[in-house]
Amino acid sequence: MRRLSLLVLVLPLALLAASCGGGGGGSSLAASDVAVVGDTHITRSDLDRRVFQAECSYKLQKRAFPKAGSPEFSAIQGQILIGLVERAEVEQKAPGLGATVSDKQVADQLAKLKTQFYGGNEKRYLADLKRQCVTDGEVRSFVRSNLLSDAVYRKVTAGVKVSDSEAKGYYLKNTANYTQERTRVVRHILVKDKATADRLYAQLKAGADFAALAKRYSQDPGSKAQGGQLTITKGKTVPEFDRVAFELKTGALSKPVKSQFGWHIIQALKPATPRRATPFPQVKEAIRQQLLQQRKSEALKVWLDGVRKEFAPKTTYATGFEPPATTTAPTTTG
Repeated sequence: MRRLSLLVLVLPLALLAASCGGGGGGSSLAASDVAVVGDTHITRSDLDRRVFQAECSYKLQKRAFPKAGSPEFSAIQGQILIGLVERAEVEQKAPGLGATVSDKQVADQLAKLKTQFYGGNEKRYLADLKRQCVTDGEVRSFVRSNLLSDAVYRKVTAGVKVSDSEAKGYYLKNTANYTQERTRVVRHILVKDKATADRLYAQLKAGADFAALAKRYSQDPGSKAQGGQLTITKGKTVPEFDRVAFELKTGALSKPVKSQFGWHIIQALKPATPRRATPFPQVKEAIRQQLLQQRKSEALKVWLDGVRKEFAPKTTYATGFEPPATTTAPTTTG
């Protein structure tokens, strides 16, 4: 049974990755705080707990966790703090969007996770939490935060649409991406040296069974068992093989052809199919979904940038916990 890796819940959450910048102007820092975001206090114990869980995850992966005070340790600690700050930002913005998460949603999602990863076995679930240094209450908190991130994403991107005409316009501008190249059914025998290739070629010209020789001598594991037969797409094989395979008349046998893999003897079994564009109706929905995701990503980025700017003067960090000046581009999962 697969286990649920809680590292994805412990570290910065799915929706959030825009660095929130640093200044002052939020509530006053308490002695126990590492940051204050608006009216949310993030304590040193909150941060230390997440760092401890990250260290636990490293140990489970048999990886050495960076020593406290090292640049690597500071980078991990800083990234975790950014995640906590981002979560605080979104939790404060969510009510204005009408994004909420009920206790039932949390319970239902957790039940799904337990079924997926533990077969619904509660003892197995609790044992794995202990192994990963996470409590049930923390998992519920992480699940709630992820569900809230998803709800915010849906609210922010609810108005994003892509019409059929827009999808058609994209298709016409990118027809090459929706063109099926020529294909051909061939068979070949691949050997390492020319002497062997010449000997097999002579046997084939004398009437030897191609499939039998391919199964016995070919060094191509992908086609050997099929008597050397495979369907190739124009431009997808090595140039020397590609050129000869598509030039051969149907039924014709090539002389040995050298490529980076060795020496090939090729026989064309069927005529090559013509190159043709995939009809728009067959790809319309895929294009629409692609454009829709791109536009949702753009809408989310604009919103996250706005949140970052809004909270910059409302966020205060304790000395030594300020984020680096550079920012991280926002993710777009929802």
